[in-house]
Amino acid sequence: MKTTMFRAALATLTATLAIAAAPVFAAGKVNVHLDDPHINLKDQASLQRGARNFVANCLNCHNAQFMRWGHLTQIGLTEDQIKASLMPNPDGKMSDYMTTTLDAKDAKAWFGGVPPDLTLVSRSRGSDWLYTFLRSFYVDPNSPTGWNNEVFPNVGMPHVLHDLQGSQVKAVVGEKEAHGKKEALTKLVVERQGTMSQIEYDNYVRDLVNYMTFMGEPARVKRTQLGVIVLLFLTFAFFAALIVKREYWKDVK
Repeated sequence: MKTTMFRAALATLTATLAIAAAPVFAAGKVNVHLDDPHINLKDQASLQRGARNFVANCLNCHNAQFMRWGHLTQIGLTEDQIKASLMPNPDGKMSDYMTTTLDAKDAKAWFGGVPPDLTLVSRSRGSDWLYTFLRSFYVDPNSPTGWNNEVFPNVGMPHVLHDLQGSQVKAVVGEKEAHGKKEALTKLVVERQGTMSQIEYDNYVRDLVNYMTFMGEPARVKRTQLGVIVLLFLTFAFFAALIVKREYWKDVK
């Protein structure tokens, strides 16, 4: 029990510090509107697609080292389906954690730092932030990777989904006044269309973020359901106790 509590505390601390400080995700605060992905953790079809998208695009560089493969049975997948379609090593165990095969030394050489663990990124950053971030990359010749991000300026992560989304550029569409000064009003516009339309790509990212939200707390749906049951029980117990109290004290003056 103590070991489980220690791992949970370590998971939270590690993910929070890595996301806040790692070079691949280092950036300052920006004022950007965050879009709502309309997360639905009861949509198992979306969660299954999101798990596939995560393994195909994120697990190549990032760990989810506090998420066990066995938790994927909670989104309607069987162990055989997980081993056949998702696990890099079909001979692995369902109790194994979702870890990348990327060597830490190679990661430092390529990205300037080890990509942070993503198990709790949805809880640290928020689902809205993730959804907007993955749709806000644009071409930046001055960036080491050739990419930048509206939500996370100077991000060290390249746009790994550019084949699907295509290339966006930041275009000046007008001016705005801020603090008594005129500033350029910019907007991201598509320069090169990817293999997906905008709607298809948005849905692809929505499924991915939906899964990453589930991954941050696999027991969230059950916890919410249990919470409702407990509140209903407490409400019933309150009125039952009130009736008993009145019955007990009715003859006491």
